[in-house]
Amino acid sequence: MCRRDDIRAKVLASVVVDEATGCWIWTGPTSGESGRGAGYPRMTLSGQTVAVHRVMFTNEHGYVPGKKQIDHKCRNRLCVNPDPDHLEMVTHKRNQMRRASARRLEAAK
Repeated sequence: MCRRDDIRAKVLASVVVDEATGCWIWTGPTSGESGRGAGYPRMTLSGQTVAVHRVMFTNEHGYVPGKKQIDHKCRNRLCVNPDPDHLEMVTHKRNQMRRASARRLEAAK
């Protein structure tokens, strides 16, 4: 088994698939419950604590430049599905615009 397969298997061991949304819901540790960066999936890989959605995106699609972010298009922070309908590499500005738009839509409900 190659390293990519090992990483994928390690991630999938802590995932439950939501059939309705297609989200791969992380059931392992997160970045906590409060604060700006709260609620993101975390795991240990090669002795380092890493963001699982970034690991899955990188594992499936390749390098993520330092100035880019991985946006949850599905708006579910616990989703680690590397499919483009769920995770997408974007600029910080684009990520913030999408977040603001999603919040406006939620507030309108």
